[in-house]
Amino acid sequence: MASAAEQLASNLNFAAFAKAEDLKKRIWFTLGALLVYRLGTYIPMPGINPEAFAQAFQQQSGGVLGMFNMFAGGAVERMAIFALGIMPYISASIIMQLMTSVVPSLEQLKKEGEQGRKVINQYTRYGTVILATVQAYGIAVGLEGGANIVADPGWFFRISAVITLVGGTMFLMWLGEQITARGIGNGISLIIFSGIVAGLPSAIGGTLELGRTGALSTGLILGIIVLVVAVIAVIVFFERAQRRLLIQYPKRQVGNRMFQGDTSHLPLKLNTAGVIPPIFASSLLLLPATVAGFSDTTQLPAWASTMLASLGHGQPLFMFLYAALIAFFAFFYTAIVFNPKETADQLKKHSGFIPGYRPGERTAEYIDYVLTRITVIGAIYLVLICLLPEFLISATGVPFYLGGTSLLIVVSVTLDTVAQMQGHLIAHQYEGLIKKSKLRGGKRGR
Repeated sequence: MASAAEQLASNLNFAAFAKAEDLKKRIWFTLGALLVYRLGTYIPMPGINPEAFAQAFQQQSGGVLGMFNMFAGGAVERMAIFALGIMPYISASIIMQLMTSVVPSLEQLKKEGEQGRKVINQYTRYGTVILATVQAYGIAVGLEGGANIVADPGWFFRISAVITLVGGTMFLMWLGEQITARGIGNGISLIIFSGIVAGLPSAIGGTLELGRTGALSTGLILGIIVLVVAVIAVIVFFERAQRRLLIQYPKRQVGNRMFQGDTSHLPLKLNTAGVIPPIFASSLLLLPATVAGFSDTTQLPAWASTMLASLGHGQPLFMFLYAALIAFFAFFYTAIVFNPKETADQLKKHSGFIPGYRPGERTAEYIDYVLTRITVIGAIYLVLICLLPEFLISATGVPFYLGGTSLLIVVSVTLDTVAQMQGHLIAHQYEGLIKKSKLRGGKRGR
């Protein structure tokens, strides 16, 4: 017999949604917050010439700036107050995750539950301010180096630019927390999601225009649409794929009664690292091209020019290094966010065990054995998804707006958001059932 949660989930429909007033309020709040974010991406930073900056940006759009511009919803190419986006907060969060595995005091804070998480979150905010300040100052100095971009170069412009960009990032961090608390959840992810999706209409319009002018054949455009749908289906399958390890709990006696031991599952995601490996790999590979773009390439040695040419999109060396870095970060980040020994200790603490393996060290070794093998499959999946657009760009010359990283983010956030909404609907239906049962109980009492 299906569980009550499964029955409720299967009965979710528009009628249930119409009655869930709290969920509708959360959705409207989320949409309003995202609208505020989108408006902020069009407010230019004071003290710069937008036309001169747009010309300079076009020359660097193929590097790291282009990738950050996509994540920031076009705010970078307009040098808006949200140009830094939410990336400094994400970088600070990743650094804190690394530190909690290395620094004993932070590791102890992580084990203290909710209070420890609050302290770590506060450290993450401090780290966000530091990273955003450094990046904002670098942007200000870089803008001053451009031709006619800054109207009045100097320390006043640098200080105002740092205050504006850091303030924009901190506002987005606060906005993401508000969406998580008062909206439908996943605030930071939804901000990145809305930034990526905002560029889709213009990208689709550009592709259709290429088809209208004859630069792309109708068959190729239809083939791309079919391929995108197939890739989305593959991403949904792999992002939801899990290896479930059977966990058993021993029989227990309460008074004179003997209770049967319970069973549960330990879910291990196929792609534990998520979208972090492609983001890190893309940033590292695009960094040399971006740095070279701001320097005089005619003064570079011959070997450096050859290396830069080999690191261009679609080049064999670029794709090889991209695949190797994605695989490396998939294993590295999985080792950071999932600790088999800690999981085994928690199971032992609650008297749980995996059949056939002694609690403690043997259980940790088995979990690590399984996790390593499914991470191999997850790394291969990430490499194929991220390299597919590169192969298509190299073969057809079609500029794909949604690369592997952005497509992974869009699909993953969509799945998580739908799950959050289903969770709110299930909670609403449970509350309705409880109210009905109380009313019936009151009537019977009378």
